[in-house]
Amino acid sequence: MLAAERGAAANTLAAYRRDLEGAEAIVGALVGADAAALATLGAAWSDLAASSLARKCSALRQFFGFLADEGWRPDDPSAALPRPRTRRPLPRLLSHAEVEALFARAEEEASAERPDAVRMLALLELLYGSGLRASELVSLPLAAVPRDAPFLTITGKGGQQRMVPVSNAARRALSRWLALRPDGSRQLFPSRGEQGYLSRVRLFQLLRGLALRAGLAPDKVSPHVLRHAFATHLLEGGADLRVLQTLLGHADIATTQIYTHVDAARLVALVNARHPLAMHRAGD
Repeated sequence: MLAAERGAAANTLAAYRRDLEGAEAIVGALVGADAAALATLGAAWSDLAASSLARKCSALRQFFGFLADEGWRPDDPSAALPRPRTRRPLPRLLSHAEVEALFARAEEEASAERPDAVRMLALLELLYGSGLRASELVSLPLAAVPRDAPFLTITGKGGQQRMVPVSNAARRALSRWLALRPDGSRQLFPSRGEQGYLSRVRLFQLLRGLALRAGLAPDKVSPHVLRHAFATHLLEGGADLRVLQTLLGHADIATTQIYTHVDAARLVALVNARHPLAMHRAGD
């Protein structure tokens, strides 16, 4: 159902499977589990973070809702599951200076036209310049690279496609990479691994290595942090929240709204400078 009706991504399906199998290892077969059995999961998972507990309970609620909808159970015992109160954490951020340090190091290393260094520069340009998710970036097919139009065609979560802009700098980096890229693969960033393309883990390792060489704390840099930097810096520059939602591929604008909290100082300054009442009083 998750795959066919909701178009859930492979990583999402794997996460749901792990959560359901973990619960089944504690309470036995889930199909026949009653409310009393599910109530014991709170104690069994007491050492988990609230966000992890909430995710597991959400998977179970959806599972039992599915069983009830399909008529496989006459009841839905998921009301007995714990309901942790979670708060979406603010994303970790990189300053403009830190991003510039990353790019300066990547450009310096790529100047010798070594394939690995040019690939790193292209990866960095697309992460920060287009706000791609790590899984979207590493799995890009060669056919996604535009010949003329400055856009990439991305297949994101749930199989949803969107167009994202490619900056002039990113296009130049891609051209350099395409000239050095090994032949014989349909992937933009091929690898000898099982998937045939660079893994998310390897991308994470490459970025942390670059951060270390750029004089930044490695634990501060990741693909997702660069995606956050893309969004935050665009919002600082005056981007519309709806446009940002489209660029990031968020199904719900509530997910995008977290960046309004990150950029609170700019919003306060905007109200003080542009609100009609503030402008009127300034004139007095």
